[in-house]
Amino acid sequence: MSQKPPMRETIAVNSKLMARALDLKLDVVRAAEAGIDRAIQDEKERLWRLENAEGFEAANDWVARNGLPLNRFRTF
Repeated sequence: MSQKPPMRETIAVNSKLMARALDLKLDVVRAAEAGIDRAIQDEKERLWRLENAEGFEAANDWVARNGLPLNRFRTF
């Protein structure tokens, strides 16, 4: 299975930020990819939490009414 070649995109970056990155000899492409990947993960997590908020609320309500299941076995 062959990999697709990377897409070429042009983005505007704050010139002071770019200068600092270059001064530190950072791989700005890799840093940008890592930042985009992190932003994607963060957004997917945020959306998952929104989609499942009702379930979290229901579970928390149940525990508030009934206590923790198996609480009697806790030793701490």
